Amino acid sequence: MAAHYILKLAQSLKKGLPSRQVWTTTSLVVSAQVVLMTELTDFEPLAKRFRVGTNAPTSPSSSCRGPSLCRTSSPCLPVRQGRSGQETTSADAKPKVRWLGTPISELKRMPECGGLLPPLKDVPGQHTVMIRTDLLQNGKVPVPYPAKFRDTWDDVHVKMPCSGSNLFPVEDEETRELQNKSRWELIKETLSKKFTSPLDLKDAVLKYSASYARKWDFTAIRLYCTKVLEPDAAEHLFDSLLPDMVQLALRASELCTKPIPLLKRGMNHSITMSQEQVACLLANAFFCTFPRRNSRRTEYCNYPDINLVRLFEGSSSRKIEKLKTLMCYFQSVTEQKPTGLVTFTRKSLDKPLNWKSSQTQLTKLHITCEGTIEDDGYGMLQVDFANRFVGGGVTSSGLVQEEIRFLINPELIVSRLFTEALDHNECLIITVLSGCKDKAYCGFARPEEQNQNLAAVATGNWGCGVFGGDTRLKALLQMLAAAEAGRDVAYFTFGDSQLMTDVHNMHSFLTQRSISVGEVYDLLGQYYSSVCKSCLGRRPDVSLYSFIYQQVSPSLAPDESDRRSARQQVSADTH
Repeated sequence: MAAHYILKLAQSLKKGLPSRQVWTTTSLVVSAQVVLMTELTDFEPLAKRFRVGTNAPTSPSSSCRGPSLCRTSSPCLPVRQGRSGQETTSADAKPKVRWLGTPISELKRMPECGGLLPPLKDVPGQHTVMIRTDLLQNGKVPVPYPAKFRDTWDDVHVKMPCSGSNLFPVEDEETRELQNKSRWELIKETLSKKFTSPLDLKDAVLKYSASYARKWDFTAIRLYCTKVLEPDAAEHLFDSLLPDMVQLALRASELCTKPIPLLKRGMNHSITMSQEQVACLLANAFFCTFPRRNSRRTEYCNYPDINLVRLFEGSSSRKIEKLKTLMCYFQSVTEQKPTGLVTFTRKSLDKPLNWKSSQTQLTKLHITCEGTIEDDGYGMLQVDFANRFVGGGVTSSGLVQEEIRFLINPELIVSRLFTEALDHNECLIITVLSGCKDKAYCGFARPEEQNQNLAAVATGNWGCGVFGGDTRLKALLQMLAAAEAGRDVAYFTFGDSQLMTDVHNMHSFLTQRSISVGEVYDLLGQYYSSVCKSCLGRRPDVSLYSFIYQQVSPSLAPDESDRRSARQQVSADTH
């Protein structure tokens, strides 16, 4: 299992962040390992960043920062004040030792470390580009390509709501016979009417989704509009924001003119679209217009939900917070059109690495119990080991680490529209580029980069919370994969200072003795066969790190080596 994990991870990291010409970049790798990392960590380490039941998710940034990935953190519409957040306790006090290892300033970031890329161009079967690359200008909204909507309704492309094949049966009043009518025309007619209450929104959505009238529940959106928003904010929502969102959604045939390919299992393919196109698709998701996406019994049963109806149901405070965040995003993109591009790349592992024979040495490690991947890992390859359905429960009640990551940058959510469930040897790379100059817009597909052009990996305790992964094992596996990919590591423990110390000590122990990736891989196998195999479901009596210490340096007792290493390293390189 460890072999599967680090093999896929190494390939993801090696293929991950593109280098640059004149860009500001942000990149996220989303991956899913069936056994070892089915889901993400629990919500508690990020409670201070996204407090359920308070006024908003908390974050240093309070607005969408176009043209990089639009970022949300606080409500753009005034809300009724609830109870304040968690009280500060002694446990919240900042530890004296905040980080260990290599200073984060010495790790490579984009765009400084990047090299040049080939021109961005559409390559059939490899890269679908949905904008006019010859008309790109800095600060200008990209022009869709082609000029007119190409209607495609098949099994290899997204079925668009504006397609002429998107039909629904209507009974003729005179003949009583069923006739197929355009669902898009009904959507346009229904959504163009003025909304004055959440009931109007509900009635509109159910008008073109009549078969779900008795199944869909709009309690959360009703509570958001009537109990959470201040009266003036609710008035603004219905008079201004929702109409703007409607206009954005109804521009689908104008903005998303090229058929969007489905990123199916086993594919190696990229899709590049403008942030305005992403916003249009998300607006359609909000109004639940995507056909064949409301039931698990359709051809999209192996794809994540994209229509947001599950976010509207129930009275969960989590969903209220999500609605605040999404409304902030829509407020931003309707007030000022974003000008960047986003690329979604699905990569499948082609051939396995021979881990046992690897002589690669571990790379640099910066590990900290403070900060976050998305803030302090800017310009790095940000990793998300995830549910095999990208975004997890972001469009429903899920609110653990992956969902929070997708809410911080809602543009990530659109990947759910076209990304089939990831297999254990696959990853999805999401990258945003901005800052075009002199029409020299560069693409994402690239030949293998030299190590000096590879940004560090920003990662953390993926899969180690409510889903029971072992933090120390996962940290070690990620270090092995990053080393094989030639990338340094910035590791965020989310407040766990003991984990910070333990992982740093292990990294120092291995690097000081020049223990290779292959040797560590072999030690993992030994640990499984000699310790774990006979545990029968209970936790091993000997920890993994103690076992490694004992096997590499038998003269040192594990506990003693832990303490000695901690004393030496804390005094040597802490902040």
